Amino acid sequence: MKIDKVLNDIEEIGDNHIGSSTDNPIRKDAFEKSDLEKIDLIKGDVKNILETLGLDLTDDSLKGTPLRVAKMFVNEIFGGLHPDKKPKSSVFDNKYKYGEMLVEKNITVYSTCEHHLLPIVGRAHVAYISNGTVVGLSKMNRVVDYFAKRPQVQERLTMQIVNELQEVLGTPDVACVIDAKHLCVNSRGIRDIESSTVTSEFGGKFKEKAVRREFLDYIKLDTEF
Repeated sequence: MKIDKVLNDIEEIGDNHIGSSTDNPIRKDAFEKSDLEKIDLIKGDVKNILETLGLDLTDDSLKGTPLRVAKMFVNEIFGGLHPDKKPKSSVFDNKYKYGEMLVEKNITVYSTCEHHLLPIVGRAHVAYISNGTVVGLSKMNRVVDYFAKRPQVQERLTMQIVNELQEVLGTPDVACVIDAKHLCVNSRGIRDIESSTVTSEFGGKFKEKAVRREFLDYIKLDTEF
């Protein structure tokens, strides 16, 4: 098969936003190397990429770039791949018997498209209805941040957030909507800087039209201080 045909097929998959699973495709040996070992290896790979592009890495501005990128990959933007960094699942009894919907809206999403390794930036809106337990408000933000810090597709990210909170809270009544810009669309390819992508996952009672409508109405409320 010609190389141009292979490249075209790969590009088409990425542009069509295809995901393979609700779980990230992580190898079984993914965590056999330490973070320091990974940083050292990635540093060499980034150096090779930049030199292949023709850049002079003896320049003061560039000579530290391979290490900076390697540390960023391992410690920051892909840190959510490591299960040890998963937020602790602390829940509390709903002693005040709050039985209505709880919505945490406008949670910042910083993720990375797994097809082009370009940023995904937007907002997540998460809600649940307690069946006897609650979580601290920051827990919802931390769950979003944890699953966002991976090479992702937005559909998978949305489902992972809901699945995790359903497990933590012991209830199917969880929902998530994400509205985000993908730089693989905004800065390359079609280069449409105005478009954004909206995904949703509704569990339990949120599949009911009236409950879903209530959640979506809450998202539209202006927050004033």
